[in-house]
Amino acid sequence: MMSKNSQRLIAFMSVLLIWFVISIVLDLPIIPSPLKVFKTLLIIFPSKISIHCLYSLWRILAGLALSIVAGIPIGLAMGYFDGLDKIISPFIYFIYPVPKIALMPIIMLLFGLGEMSKIIMITLIVIFQIIVAARDAVKDIPKETYYSYHSLGASRKDIFKDIVIPASLSGILTSTRVGLGTAISVLFFTETFGTEYGMGYFIMDSWMRINYLEMYSGIIVLSVMGFLLFLAVDKLEEKLCSWR
Repeated sequence: MMSKNSQRLIAFMSVLLIWFVISIVLDLPIIPSPLKVFKTLLIIFPSKISIHCLYSLWRILAGLALSIVAGIPIGLAMGYFDGLDKIISPFIYFIYPVPKIALMPIIMLLFGLGEMSKIIMITLIVIFQIIVAARDAVKDIPKETYYSYHSLGASRKDIFKDIVIPASLSGILTSTRVGLGTAISVLFFTETFGTEYGMGYFIMDSWMRINYLEMYSGIIVLSVMGFLLFLAVDKLEEKLCSWR
């Protein structure tokens, strides 16, 4: 049986092969050969792309950090305290389905076109998924688990530390992984406004300059960034949820 790394390598090579064949068959400037794109990427990454990559990575990580710090306590509390869940859930259900990209004009009016608005947009995408995942994970814990732990003299702090948090971690990390894809898409869109740095800006600027080799180079870097973030979440889940 092939390892995960082997499967990923085969998938990557398959995509490159399909891309190479399409570039030869169509023979159009808008679909350059992957060989030319990777050659361009190696040349321009240190001088042009790296700074844009760092800005985008900072925005994603900052948004994720805010989502985790704020979302986990709210979700755990909602799952454990039924009264709190009844109060907060209607607000979550009302706001959660709203397409977050539709809120971007409001966010930019309130927080400007700088870093804060971009980070808040990512936070809005991920935080609700974390809240709902944490709440549902806690509610799935059998009540008998609490009773038996209470009988051993455990405090509420012990219950959260030894039962509630470990039981909900897997769901939280899964929701974070799902939210990452949408967050990166929205980040790309927000980076076309009010900034000169970020992978979204770099890709769109290359497109406007009709520099397709640089445009594809930016797309590859953004894709690799998302892939590495997915892997990081997977590794974190393997480490924190090894009991699974």
